[in-house]
Amino acid sequence: MMQCGACSQALLALMSLSLGLAADELLCACDVPHCSLPSCMGKVCFISKRKEEGAIVQHRGCLSQNILEHCHTAVTEQYGMRCCDSSMCNAELELFLQGEEALGHAPSLPSLLLMIFIPLLTLLILVVLTALFCWKVAQHHHKKSDLGDMDLMLKASMVGDSTLEDLLSDDCTTGSGSGLPFLVQRTVARQITLVECVGKGRYGEVWRGVWHGESVAVKIFSSRDEQSWFRETEIYNTVLLRHDNILGELGGQAGLKGPRSSCLHGSGSSPHPGFIASDMTSRNSSTQLWLITHYHENGSLYDYLQRTALDVETCLVLASSIICGLVHLHVEIFGTQGKPAIAHRDLKSRNILVKSNQQCCIADLGLAVMHSQGSDYLDIGNNPRVGTKRYMAPEVLSEQIRTDCFESYKQTDVWAYGLVLWEITRRTVVNGIVEEYRPPFFDAVPSDPSFEDMKKVVCIDQQTPVIPNRLFSDSVLSALAKIMKECWYQSPSARLTALRIKKTLRKLNSSLEKPKLEQ
Repeated sequence: MMQCGACSQALLALMSLSLGLAADELLCACDVPHCSLPSCMGKVCFISKRKEEGAIVQHRGCLSQNILEHCHTAVTEQYGMRCCDSSMCNAELELFLQGEEALGHAPSLPSLLLMIFIPLLTLLILVVLTALFCWKVAQHHHKKSDLGDMDLMLKASMVGDSTLEDLLSDDCTTGSGSGLPFLVQRTVARQITLVECVGKGRYGEVWRGVWHGESVAVKIFSSRDEQSWFRETEIYNTVLLRHDNILGELGGQAGLKGPRSSCLHGSGSSPHPGFIASDMTSRNSSTQLWLITHYHENGSLYDYLQRTALDVETCLVLASSIICGLVHLHVEIFGTQGKPAIAHRDLKSRNILVKSNQQCCIADLGLAVMHSQGSDYLDIGNNPRVGTKRYMAPEVLSEQIRTDCFESYKQTDVWAYGLVLWEITRRTVVNGIVEEYRPPFFDAVPSDPSFEDMKKVVCIDQQTPVIPNRLFSDSVLSALAKIMKECWYQSPSARLTALRIKKTLRKLNSSLEKPKLEQ
């Protein structure tokens, strides 16, 4: 038996060399729609089952991040998932939903005698004995994990008597990411009532839901954007995003006194945490992909600017809080409470939420790219979707971006931030004058521009949005206009970094505060 195990390991090692696998990657069986081959490469192998219209759909594949400890979700009548951490381990891994008969086990001996030749009988007995031994070992480990999950099951059973504040302030978290444990996430998701649709986009809808009297936001992804849902879920459950200006943070419950950015003033915390749960649910005989967050009644920055004219102080708070969130994403934090560097890749006013204290938080990480400097590992995910064309940087539109360099993705975020800053300053009142809200390049491209439309304007004509002359009559807005221009250089390396912008805005904020203190 030990010799057979050694042979298997040697065979897998040979396959890994032939396929060019990295030392820390696994070869997994794969039959999900985006797999062009019967195998894929990743950090963890998985098998999942879900029931759709009475039929059971099973998939095998791989995950790009090692979230093995979070893979063992509770198996229900509708959905179940199991993971393993050795090459091709999911090829023979079995999973049964509740109530499903355990079909597909090894056939009986009489059937085997009819199917195979007598000389193979000895080999068959050896295989059966090996499988029995492995099953016994798996049962032993399963019992131990059941004991470890007992406390989690007790917490899930008490969800109905809790509030979101109780759950998120408790120690009942995933330990590495920002959300609740998977079992609690699924319990919360199934108790939500959808009330009203508050937004629609190309890739899904956003609803206001109610959970035990509390409003929550439910983003329902369309079936064609499943990879974005999977990517956001993966990031929220594996990356610690504790920051007031990122939707996935787990900040305190006390609100700020007045519209000040905590990252500029060094105190205060967000009045609401962000990410709560993610779930794959079955409603109206179809599978829905849900991402559940706290509800921000001001909606997106895009919605907020439609109806709100800003003063200079509020303009600076919005701009500062966004760049604080972007800096936190871009910077890698080392240590046990650290995080990889992250580039957003789809920053725009629709993907930024305005909280009740007039700070912003960055949302929608479905296209995010992660980078670890220590291992020099660049994780771009597995999402065919591209960003929003109106906010694409020149190097993206001209298809000259260095896709193997993480700095390139950060530089596209800075270009997009400059466009968002332009949207904010246009809606800021100066000498009693303010413009109606308009999206970037509204006067140069159609309402739904094509890739070629944007490429002509941005790359060939090298146009940038027109900055209103009235902004230069105010010292703060004039400084913001200068920042915009330095975000829009055609050469990515010439653009400001997010950290440099943050430091500049901090000085602007101090210049506004100084006269108030003197008074």
